[in-house]
Amino acid sequence: MRVLGIDPGLRTMGWGVIDVTGARLSHVANGLCLSGTGDLAQRLLALFDQLTEVFARFEPTAAAVEQTFVNKDASGTLKLGQARAVALLVPAQRGLVVGEYAPNAVKKAVVGVGHAGKDQVAHMVRFQLPGVELAGPDAADALAVAITHAHHLQSAGRMSAAVRSAETRAKTPRGAVDGWAEIARTRVKGGVA
Repeated sequence: MRVLGIDPGLRTMGWGVIDVTGARLSHVANGLCLSGTGDLAQRLLALFDQLTEVFARFEPTAAAVEQTFVNKDASGTLKLGQARAVALLVPAQRGLVVGEYAPNAVKKAVVGVGHAGKDQVAHMVRFQLPGVELAGPDAADALAVAITHAHHLQSAGRMSAAVRSAETRAKTPRGAVDGWAEIARTRVKGGVA
């Protein structure tokens, strides 16, 4: 599975791509989409075009975006929300369900503390993805989002497997279950376990 994490921002949108094989995470790429200056619509279009190129180049199979927190500057929050809409739109156009995570949830998943600083997040991203060279703090945050989403998907997969197993056991006739239990007891007594 290939996961793309996005840290939305109007000036700088961080992105990070990881591959997930079982419990192993490996870095693929990370970078920044820059909007430049000028008209808001043109800046959003620049972010859209760059993020579309990232998707075309790396072809992720899963995507996640950090949620926006509301700050004291309503205008800034609104503009960030518009950049976040671009971050949600591009993966949705490719048919991906987009995971969304609060900043504190990402920090807790990667660092272990919900109020960790950017330097702590970058340190733990480097620890979990050895050899990674970060394009900047926003790219580190994006990789942290990808790591969080990978852990979430792995947990969801284990939960689905457990539910399927429980449903299978519930449909199995009682006599078969008793027979399996007897075989298991026999093997343990005979030292064959």
